[in-house]
Amino acid sequence: MPSLTLPDTRYTAIRSAKVLAMGASEFAPDQRQTPLPFVPMELLAIPRQPWQPVSFLNEKFTLTNLEMQRRSQPFGIIHLATHAQFQSGSLENSFIQLWNDKLELTDVKQLSWNNPPVTLLVLSACQTARGDREAELGFAGLAFKAGVKSVLGSLWYVRGEGTLPLMAEFYHQLTQGKIKVAALREAQMAMLQGRVKIDREGLISIDDRSRMLSSGEPLKIDLELSGDVNLSHPYYWSGFTMIGSPW
Repeated sequence: MPSLTLPDTRYTAIRSAKVLAMGASEFAPDQRQTPLPFVPMELLAIPRQPWQPVSFLNEKFTLTNLEMQRRSQPFGIIHLATHAQFQSGSLENSFIQLWNDKLELTDVKQLSWNNPPVTLLVLSACQTARGDREAELGFAGLAFKAGVKSVLGSLWYVRGEGTLPLMAEFYHQLTQGKIKVAALREAQMAMLQGRVKIDREGLISIDDRSRMLSSGEPLKIDLELSGDVNLSHPYYWSGFTMIGSPW
């Protein structure tokens, strides 16, 4: 947890922010990464209202495009859905996977996420908040130190069938006026209490209300890929944490 003297604790209206959502469900052949079939739905789970998110998938998820989009618009929310890996030791051993390249820990401070400032960075991949003495709090911690106000990251390996409904409910709670840390807590409580359910067809509902994607399609997982999933188990939701300002 960063010192309370470090975060910018001034409240920022998250509903007025612009959203940049990027991710990959498959990767360039030379990257040798396993597919992530739930990523397209994760990007579509970000509500169109009030944000009208700008999304890029697969071949368009490159460092060049990420930097270009940031220069073109002052995106206050950035969501990256992909693989990530943290390894102790040299900073070059840890990375966030792009379509055709890897974003290393040493690259984070070069992204100028403090100008204009990013209000919320969501890193839904594995181990994005895991760190060591050389890099406390991992990618999330370095992004915070680089000027991002709040970072949502994970402490261990996560699975798409749990991350997808958690992120959908997290953004839904933000649309209801919750501050960031409260939105995450409400999403996690919904999963812990068994209020997030998957029916026999793979459709996801929360509090018996079907969750819809921004495209108008129902939020759904492939049961053949997932098997029997108990979303109330802490494995699926408790690894995600908020770093920086709770507001």
